[in-house]
Amino acid sequence: MSALLAQALLQAQSTGSRKVIFEHALPDLNLKNFNVTAVEVTFGPGESSGAHRHPGITIVYVLEGEIRSKVGDGPETTHGVGQMFIETPNQLHGVSANASKTKPAKFLALLLAEKGKQLTVPA
Repeated sequence: MSALLAQALLQAQSTGSRKVIFEHALPDLNLKNFNVTAVEVTFGPGESSGAHRHPGITIVYVLEGEIRSKVGDGPETTHGVGQMFIETPNQLHGVSANASKTKPAKFLALLLAEKGKQLTVPA
């Protein structure tokens, strides 16, 4: 009976469209005793944060404006609305800034980290 219900729910949800906007391999982690924390971050025009690291995995989705970012050894990139990027455990996030000097920018960060650990540490 529950399989039929699940199939009916999936069929009911299939009326919208879906597209993959982000895919990235994850590091081999044991997520036992982990939490997920969702944080909305807003940068005013020209604002930025200092270099930092996260002890877990951080997945970022840009909600408004454009975010400049440099993660690990990768190049500095600019992410616009609807784009995403990932930080793996303890990877250096050397640049995190609003790309605009005149408009605000906002993103949603999902931080997966071990319970009780500090979510962000200065580099």
